[in-house]
Amino acid sequence: MENETARPSKTGLTPYLECEKWQIYALLMTAGGCFGAFTYSIRGGVFCNAQTGNFVLLAMSLGNGDWSQALYYLIPISAYCLGAFVSEAAEEKTGKLHLIRWETLLVLLEMLAALFLGFLPETAPVQITQVLVNFICSMQYNTFRQAQGIPMATTFCTNHIRQVGVGLYRILAGQDRAAARKALAHLGMLAAFVAGGVLTAFACGRFLGKAVWLAEIPLGLALADLLRADLGKERADLEQVPRGH
Repeated sequence: MENETARPSKTGLTPYLECEKWQIYALLMTAGGCFGAFTYSIRGGVFCNAQTGNFVLLAMSLGNGDWSQALYYLIPISAYCLGAFVSEAAEEKTGKLHLIRWETLLVLLEMLAALFLGFLPETAPVQITQVLVNFICSMQYNTFRQAQGIPMATTFCTNHIRQVGVGLYRILAGQDRAAARKALAHLGMLAAFVAGGVLTAFACGRFLGKAVWLAEIPLGLALADLLRADLGKERADLEQVPRGH
């Protein structure tokens, strides 16, 4: 289990960076729910937040001898891989500029991507949306890893469900006094994801592609919070590496 002892910042104002706070992760989970509902509802009936489904479809295509379809699935898989690669490189480069954190810049880039997707005509190939969402979700997943010492994923729900089950057992067995707090944290992330999905699914039926702009709300709130920290109370902590990196 990860050591959850908070590290002191140079400013001494907060034991955790703003990009590690619960509210940031909840907002990113909400945006993740928006992206998942958007691509499944009106952009090809697929989930682009993670890649397990694409690997299953790749395997099925290979098993059925559909080589061209199998090759197609390498496109979103490669986009997801590239997102992780780029986020690693960008984090290093951004840190050297000492302007804002990579986490803050990434949220801004996600907002620009959602803005672009909303302007795409309905006749545009769905693959444009799918690949772009694959790319940004990979960067988000790789960049935001722990919320106040607890490992988190911000683009899909599997680990959160597992952790709720683990937490319930530990609570009942009396093994971990912090289990209730952890289980509630993961339940909160699941609720945020579902909220984003519900709102976007509702909006897709009425606004089509522009429904993706709902993701701008949680992303915008996260960006404002992160910028305020980068330019203010955490100015001296820009070189500090978030937990899990």
